[in-house]
Amino acid sequence: MTDREEALAEFMRAGRESSRLSVLFRHALAAKLGLTVTDMECLDFLMDTGSATAGQLAEQTNLTTGAITSMIRRLEQAGYVTSGRDPADRRRVVVTPVPERLDDGRALFASFGQRVGRLVDEYSTAELRLLARHYDRMSEIYRAEIVSRDS
Repeated sequence: MTDREEALAEFMRAGRESSRLSVLFRHALAAKLGLTVTDMECLDFLMDTGSATAGQLAEQTNLTTGAITSMIRRLEQAGYVTSGRDPADRRRVVVTPVPERLDDGRALFASFGQRVGRLVDEYSTAELRLLARHYDRMSEIYRAEIVSRDS
């Protein structure tokens, strides 16, 4: 096996392990919050966007409109989001996170965030840009794979 083949095998192994542990970590945190992982991922998306329509959430999560309606209901009942009709288009529902309630989730992520902060302090700016580019490209691959499986 060449050095490159060995490096590639190690990269692939490390990526699988990181992905697997990320899934397990997210399941553990979601359970502590009384949510499903999909509910938590929806909240994460809303934290990035500030608010979104039910259709945007369906597109982001790859769920049916019925499943999104159920998720929004669960998140509203748990106090994590509010929803209402879009004033510009009454057919659409806009979902908005409740900032005070999101602090519960942030508290669960605090030690993780501190550890990641210490880790990335070891990286140069160029290395951080490389990692960000890698994550962005991996996201493109995931999205393409999700779409191709829906076809």
